[in-house]
Amino acid sequence: MRVLIPMTQSRQIAGLIAWLIFTFSATATALFVKTGGWYAQIQKPSWNPPSWIFGPVWTTLYIMMAIAAWLVWKRGGFAAQRVPLGLFLLQWILNALWTPLFFGLHNPALAFADIVALVLCLAATIVSFRKVHPPAAYLLLPYLAWVSFAAFLNFTIWRLNA
Repeated sequence: MRVLIPMTQSRQIAGLIAWLIFTFSATATALFVKTGGWYAQIQKPSWNPPSWIFGPVWTTLYIMMAIAAWLVWKRGGFAAQRVPLGLFLLQWILNALWTPLFFGLHNPALAFADIVALVLCLAATIVSFRKVHPPAAYLLLPYLAWVSFAAFLNFTIWRLNA
């Protein structure tokens, strides 16, 4: 039998802060790659979003991701939510890998394989979260939409530059 630690208000607040820090830490992979030179010179579709949009979009999505994970975590922590939170961690890893694959290795093909795996894992995370706390699943839907768009953009850039 597992012993669940009570979710006091201070533990819930600390948990939310931890999930925010953890989720945003995926952006740390961008510190090790340059997004300028190579990307500026490759062919992109006319519908490629302007670079200024990515910061606000990802900030919003990371906040929503953290809140979603926190809502599930509040339902018993990792002990009770091993599968949903495990899927969340897996999709987070795939998310964090995309930037070094695309911008660091200049490999849109490998980045596309990663982002397809991310879309599939994220869809599984949403299904899993919905069983625990439906609003947590709904918070991930804009992320799924954005990553699906990014996958199509990634594919298009790969094909334009193959």
